[in-house]
Amino acid sequence: MAAPDPDFELIRRANAGDEAAFNDIVKKYQKKIYWHARRMTGNHLDADEVVQEVLIVIYNNLSKFRFQSSLYTWIYRITSTRTLNFLNRSKIKKLLGIEESNAFDLSSNEDIIGNIEQKEKFARLEELLQQLPAKQREIFIMRNFDNMSYKEISEITGKTEGGLKANYFHAVNKLMEMMKENE
Repeated sequence: MAAPDPDFELIRRANAGDEAAFNDIVKKYQKKIYWHARRMTGNHLDADEVVQEVLIVIYNNLSKFRFQSSLYTWIYRITSTRTLNFLNRSKIKKLLGIEESNAFDLSSNEDIIGNIEQKEKFARLEELLQQLPAKQREIFIMRNFDNMSYKEISEITGKTEGGLKANYFHAVNKLMEMMKENE
């Protein structure tokens, strides 16, 4: 018999009104939420906005958690959905000419990437990722940055593993093409 999931106990305590338990959930997953949103949006401020949305959704809906998947899967699904919604809203704002900022904030990578060469490669990858369709970008990020299996991604997105593999294949090919064009 598998050991009980410690997150499930945190959920039960948070749902019973224990604020410290909810804070523990936030501490455990906030960085993962941020980095997924950051890779999807390509900038710090947008990622922070998505994180705030996700935390509010988690807080308001934790009582609806059904204990049928891991808490991480549930949070990742919320993060993916909120990030895609954010990207769609941003696209609409841009089309309507009400975009607040067109620049990516890559300057904050300095504290993450140690040397200049790595910083430049990271910035270029983020730039290229933004050129992929959102669904392909999401699958690429889940596979390469979050080290998820197709099965895990399938559970989160509700897509078939075959469809995910096709999206991933197209994402990799597009990235390779873009990299060759820029050399």
